[in-house]
Amino acid sequence: MHSHYARAMFREATTRGWAADLLLFRTCGTEPNRLPRSYHSGETTDPRWVVERLTDEFPDAPLGLMGVSLGGNVLCKLLGEFGSELPEQVVGAVAVSVPFDLARASRHIGQGFGAIYEKFFLKSLIPKALRKVERHPELAPLRRVAEARTLWEFDDAFTAPLHGFADAADYYARASSLPYLARIQHPTLLLSAVDDPFLPADVLDEVREAVHGNAQVELEFPARGGHVGFTAGSRPWNPWYYGEWRAAEFLGARMDRVLRGAR
Repeated sequence: MHSHYARAMFREATTRGWAADLLLFRTCGTEPNRLPRSYHSGETTDPRWVVERLTDEFPDAPLGLMGVSLGGNVLCKLLGEFGSELPEQVVGAVAVSVPFDLARASRHIGQGFGAIYEKFFLKSLIPKALRKVERHPELAPLRRVAEARTLWEFDDAFTAPLHGFADAADYYARASSLPYLARIQHPTLLLSAVDDPFLPADVLDEVREAVHGNAQVELEFPARGGHVGFTAGSRPWNPWYYGEWRAAEFLGARMDRVLRGAR
C-alpha cells in the first residue's frame, strides 16, 4: 500500500481504536482481476458489496465510509444512488478531492500543471489495459488504446467500450457524481480545494447549488490544498495530514453519537 493518504487514514484509525479496511478497485492492486471488466469512476456494485459484507460480519459496529479522488466520485454516486438501501450501520461518509464532473475534469487535467499528472496516469493505465487485451482476445478492438495521448482518449478507446458505454462522453455523463449529490441521505463531508489541478474551480459552485437545502451534506472547499494535498506543519519531513484528520473527526463524531445512543 503506497498511497500516502491511505497510510495516513489507517494511522488515524489505529489512534482512535478503529478497525479499518481498504477496497482496491479491480486492476488497481498488484494482482490483475480475472474477468474482462475492470473498474471505472461510476462502478458502485463492488463498494456496495463490500459495505454489505462488512455490516453482515460486524452487525453491531457503526461504519464510516471514505473515498478519495476517483474513489470519492464512486462513493458520492453510491450514496446518491443507493442511499436508502445501504445498511443502517453506515453513519457517515467523507469524499475528498472528488472529480464531480468527469468530462470537465478530463479536459481540465491536461492543462497547465495537471498535464504532468495526465502523463503519469497514462504511463500506468495504458500498459495495464494492453495486458488485459492480451489476456482476453475478444477485446482485440480495444488495442487502439495504445495510441491514447489524453485521459479522454484513453476512456474513449478502452474504459467506455469495455463497460458498455457508447463513448467517453456517454461514460462521463452517466458516471459523474454531480447529479447524485442532491439525493445523498447520510451525513457526508465533501472536502475539495479550489486550486485542485484535476477540476475547474467553477464545478465547486455547481456542487454548492446541487446540495443547497440538503442538510446531510457539509462542504469544506479551502482555497489551497491541491489534489489530495491537505498537509500542514512547519517541518516538511514531518507533515500533518489535515485531510485524513478531518475525515476521522467527522466520522468519529457520527460514530460516537450512535454508540452513546446504544448505551
